[in-house]
Formats: sequence, C-alpha cells, structure tokens
Amino acid sequence: MWSNYSTRLWIKYTLLKNRENLSAKQEASRVEMIPPCPKLDEAYRLKVLFNVLWGMPNKPAACSFLTQWCNAGEVAKIPTFLIFAKTVKAHWSGIVHFVESHITNGILEGINSKVQLAKRRARGYRNINNFINMIYFLCGKMKFVYPLHFT
Repeated sequence: MWSNYSTRLWIKYTLLKNRENLSAKQEASRVEMIPPCPKLDEAYRLKVLFNVLWGMPNKPAACSFLTQWCNAGEVAKIPTFLIFAKTVKAHWSGIVHFVESHITNGILEGINSKVQLAKRRARGYRNINNFINMIYFLCGKMKFVYPLHFT
C-alpha cells in the first residue's frame, strides 16, 4: 500500500515539475510513462504549453494565445482542463494584465493578512483610532529609536 502511494506521488510531482527542474531519473521516468497514455501525453503537452503564456510580449499576443489554449483544452475533453479553461476565462482580464505588467496584488494580500491578524489578536478595539494605530504599528515598518543610556 505505501509503495503504491509513494509511486503515485512520485509520478504526480514528476509531471507537475517544470522539465528544467527534473533530475535525470525523473526525466527518464517521465519519458517512459507518457507515451503509453495518450490522455496523459495531451495533459502534459497542455501543461507545458500554458507556461509559454508568461513569456508573451504584449496583450494581443497573450489574448490570442489564451484563446488558442482554451480551445485546445476544450478539444482535449480532459475534465480537469475543462474546469481550468473555465477558470481562465473567468479571470481573463487579470491574467492578461499580469502578462502585460508583471504586477500582482501579493503585497496587498500580505498587508491584509497582518491587519486580520491584529484584529484576531485584540478581539476588538475600544475605538477605531486604536485599531488604525495598531495597523500602522504592524504594517508601517516604523523604526523606533530607544535611548541607550538613562540619565
């Protein structure tokens, strides 16, 4: 049972890794397992092809590529890729905007996480000004200079 589970994990992570990050053993394993399974071959091809998106030079090229990729995903009729193509269509403008600008909202999400943590820690503040001050304290990267010697 354990070896079967570990084998499945080995296969899963071998297929999920980018080819340039595979060890020689993993690459040999990948080359060996894909040809007998046409659906797996198509899924791997679509996975590798999607990574081309991040190198697109501009918005029209990205839109064209996404259209072709979503059509290929739908033609393959692999349930997971049908769901993923639907997700791509739902987030189309955000994906294309990232390709164009390479800007994400990761920093904003990190700050929001700190604000939510401050809220949970305190279990409520007496007034909104105390809450705002705590946000500045946690997220403002303020430097406090304390005296080294007391006189």
